[in-house]
Amino acid sequence: MESWDAEQSAAGTGHSEYTGDILIDTTQQADGSYALIDPVRGHTTKDARNLSSSSVKASSGTLYTDADNVWGDGRKFSTDRATAAVDAHANTAWTYDYYKNTFGRNGIKNDGKGATVFVHVGTNWDNAQWSDACFCMMTGDGDGTTDPEQVDLDTMGHEMTHGVTSATANLRYSSESGGLNEATSDIFGTMVEWYANNAVDKGDYLFSDQSTPPWLRRFDKPSLDGRSADCWSKSVGKLDVHYSSGVANHFFYLASEGSGAKTVNGVAYNSPTCNGSTVTGIGNQKVAAVWYRALTVYMTSTTNYSGARTATLNAARDLYGASSAEYAAIAAAWSAVSVS
Repeated sequence: MESWDAEQSAAGTGHSEYTGDILIDTTQQADGSYALIDPVRGHTTKDARNLSSSSVKASSGTLYTDADNVWGDGRKFSTDRATAAVDAHANTAWTYDYYKNTFGRNGIKNDGKGATVFVHVGTNWDNAQWSDACFCMMTGDGDGTTDPEQVDLDTMGHEMTHGVTSATANLRYSSESGGLNEATSDIFGTMVEWYANNAVDKGDYLFSDQSTPPWLRRFDKPSLDGRSADCWSKSVGKLDVHYSSGVANHFFYLASEGSGAKTVNGVAYNSPTCNGSTVTGIGNQKVAAVWYRALTVYMTSTTNYSGARTATLNAARDLYGASSAEYAAIAAAWSAVSVS
């Protein structure tokens, strides 16, 4: 990471939209002001000034600075432009820490370099996006009525994970490999939420439930959105990648929590199986470990669902042994979503 003369790290207070009042890592500059530059993880958070996503470059926008190191007002749809920046800055840090402390991964490309993070991209842009070319995360302000700023924990984790996927398996963003690419971001975005263990935004299996209420996608029965696939079929690869991802999301839930009805962290789930089986989960940390090893060791750019089954079984064998309960659970969960 670069060093800044006469600048030093500081702990700021952030009044966030989604995770309450939190500490954020900032940098005190030579003039005494504070900037949203994370001296630990290297990322910088900027205001895109409503520039469209297609026009954003790393040099675009304005770096956030503040006189007293107290940021935001904690409100959704806030008129204080620093409020969305608090969430984006903190949630990028949580994502970095999840990968570092869980897998020993030192940043998106495992080279210690932090990304540029943009808030207020576009006008009523109800989206978030990762750009390899820019090495940037871009977040919009939601639709202005129902969906607030797209900077919640699992959304930020999702976008940063696209960068991780690009730097590892580089899953092609079409057909079944594209569904696996999207699912990988949903899975690890969700795991960042579990890792943060924040009392305001508890871990769940509802993706983007905070910024796209009541949720954008869900893992226990993806088809509840009216478009996603619960089970693999020959036509899955023809779906939009955000919907073909449902098969892997469903697998992840079943392997983690098991089939049937249950309540987790106050949220009710009821996950069916495609083959009528009963699946017993092994916990999401183990399944995430299997998925990460599969992604970084065994998957390639054209891995399809059958290949993902093989890759995750290889990873489960490496981590837990071929005769382990974990290996058996991974196999059972894939069979339960019709992937053989």
